Amino acid sequence: MPKQNFKVCLCWRRIFKTRVVEPPPDVKNAFNHFSQSGTMTVDDLLTFLIEHQGENNATKEDAQAIFDSLKHLNLFHRRGLHLEAFFRYLLGDHNLAHPPSSKVHHDMTAPLAHYFLFTGHNSYLTGNQVISASSVEPIKDALLRGVRVIELDLWPNSKGDDVEIRHGGYHQLATSFSYPIFLFSCKKEHDFYKTLTSPVDLQKCLQAIKENAFQASEYPVVITFEDHLNPNLQKKVAKMVTETFGDMLYWSETENMQQFPSPESLKKRILISTKPPKEYLGENRGDVSETESGRRNPSDVGEHFPDEDEEYTVVQYRQLIAIHAGKLKGGLENWLSDDPVKVRRLSLSEQELENAIRTYATKIVRFTQRNLLRVYPKGTRLDSSNYNPFVGWMHGAQMVAFNMQGYGKYLWIMQGMFKANGGCGYVKKPDFLLRRGENDEVFNPSAPLEVKTVMRVKVILGEGWHQDFHHTAFDRYSPPDFYTKIGIAGVPEDKDVKQTTIIEDEWLPVWDQDFEFLIRVPELAVLRIQVLEYDTTGRPDFGGQTSLPVSELRTGIRTVPLCDKKGNKYKHVRLLLSINFGRPYDL
Repeated sequence: MPKQNFKVCLCWRRIFKTRVVEPPPDVKNAFNHFSQSGTMTVDDLLTFLIEHQGENNATKEDAQAIFDSLKHLNLFHRRGLHLEAFFRYLLGDHNLAHPPSSKVHHDMTAPLAHYFLFTGHNSYLTGNQVISASSVEPIKDALLRGVRVIELDLWPNSKGDDVEIRHGGYHQLATSFSYPIFLFSCKKEHDFYKTLTSPVDLQKCLQAIKENAFQASEYPVVITFEDHLNPNLQKKVAKMVTETFGDMLYWSETENMQQFPSPESLKKRILISTKPPKEYLGENRGDVSETESGRRNPSDVGEHFPDEDEEYTVVQYRQLIAIHAGKLKGGLENWLSDDPVKVRRLSLSEQELENAIRTYATKIVRFTQRNLLRVYPKGTRLDSSNYNPFVGWMHGAQMVAFNMQGYGKYLWIMQGMFKANGGCGYVKKPDFLLRRGENDEVFNPSAPLEVKTVMRVKVILGEGWHQDFHHTAFDRYSPPDFYTKIGIAGVPEDKDVKQTTIIEDEWLPVWDQDFEFLIRVPELAVLRIQVLEYDTTGRPDFGGQTSLPVSELRTGIRTVPLCDKKGNKYKHVRLLLSINFGRPYDL
């Protein structure tokens, strides 16, 4: 057998034998059951696909395609598959637990408010919220990953004669902030603390959106503007947006839209969403205007009385806005009012939402049945970290805005959620969030939930690390000690995490361990998998991760490719799982 050498010192090397992973018992049992005399024909494979893998619509052509995909292997025999070839098929890309090429299959003809949208926050930032650079690259990357909502902060440049994109600042947050580095890194301007993030040109951002908007998905892209501009600069924005997008731009026929259009009707269209500049039309003279996030706008300090040219400018700018944003006068209860003749978008910070659901949980659900709710990270997340998205989703929030430039548990969950529905960036909300009862009652997120399904997962084995990593990547003196953490991310009652044993000194770990998960809201559940390498001297090393929508998992013996921290798939690293669902009364 091949050997691996690990140099400990000049005169001492540790030598480990490497092995080829053998078909585990689950694979052998399935092969023996469905094959004849040690060979599996096309017809046998078709029976296996239907009866064992749950692919009820599988055809003989599907089975033949699998056969054809294995012909290049020395393991393939013309008479059929023997055990080793069958095993390689199970570990291959024809047998994925969640196929990346799955098609859009949700009803896409309902109003936009009936969908969760893959939503970015401060989409132009490359790093943290205080001193990082702004660039078009994060915008391109987000769109190519299927993100459908891009946020741009519009600010005057230093001369006040042009528009730039940058992270502007914080209002009351900064005055009570406990981190000295924050105040040190910021310059006070009016009631804002201006960050030191570098700007990027608006035109470049718009062009990047135009060129990349529909590469990953043909469904609409929404651009949310956080607008800090005066009427003259708004006029420039209107001209740039109109000239850049042309016929791609969706123009609303009326300001008072009673219902949002559907994603299907908006294919390959760009929609602008921001707060209409009412203050410049004299409708609210004397009021202090706010940006969509509720922060005071420094460009509006003092009263402003528009002349006729400015009013015309404002009309042009208002016409761009397909989705009107803003908060009604008064407190939270007014913000959540559902106007029967006009739909709109409301923005709340994650903290505002958490406070709101204590009193207004059902009111939020009712509001989001027709209107759009955007949730964004609280201002203290200067490191561009993220938050639990299920708080928003469970209350119907369509736009749970995330910082896409980093990595971590919640971003992995977000990526997993939007692998659903063909990865198009739109996931239909569960019916229970859209229904109203006989007495106009809606779903209560605080009410107890019953178990709907039992998910049983066996973590069988893993492979590919010795091909994708250097042999000392995990341990300088020995092969890795891998273990797998597997769990459900979802509503609080569904949250669960389990862990396999640690397999020491092995590039090809075989765990063969069973786990069971009770799931109450499978429509919102995400299967989380992370492989780690045990380290006695500190934190475990990262060995790969993935998150997958539970509602679209395929049953049977399946392979699951793993990704790096940024969500890019490794070439060879993968796990072999057995996945099955049962009814609650089978417990």
